[in-house]
Amino acid sequence: MSPSSLPGSGQYLSIPCEFQKWAQKHKETHFGYKNHAEVDAKSKLIIGSVTTSANVHDSQVFQDIVNETDNAMLADSAYQSAESERHVLEDCDCEEFIMFKGRRGHPLTEEEKATNTLRSRIRVRVEHVFGRMSQMGIKAVRSIGLKRGGQHNTLSNLVYNMDRYAFLIS
Repeated sequence: MSPSSLPGSGQYLSIPCEFQKWAQKHKETHFGYKNHAEVDAKSKLIIGSVTTSANVHDSQVFQDIVNETDNAMLADSAYQSAESERHVLEDCDCEEFIMFKGRRGHPLTEEEKATNTLRSRIRVRVEHVFGRMSQMGIKAVRSIGLKRGGQHNTLSNLVYNMDRYAFLIS
């Protein structure tokens, strides 16, 4: 991962199979697979990914995406845990910039809100990747099986990277 990268949200797919599962996100129900991607926030290129069934939370594949080649990691508050902090700081020896999250009775301080605003300016570049993939129409998989779903996601990521690279060199 480069100095500004993030394990990303996923895209959902839709053909029944034993590996596909139901998942709910923002009161919307999804069925299929999820593309967990590591994105370089500077270039907006996908530099790694893992495919799982839709019901697997991003934090469950965190250690598969963030590794010792990374310098820094930006992520939303879902990744806040002692285990993820230990993995980032000790195993990977990189800086972590996880968003702060307010809790009932413990709202964010003004300093934490300001820090979140700064981190959000970088994180949004990662979300642009998934927006562009949706525009390109490479969101749905029409195959059965986790292996084929993973192959589809890998090829989709490659197509996105080629599209982004053409933009970067122009």
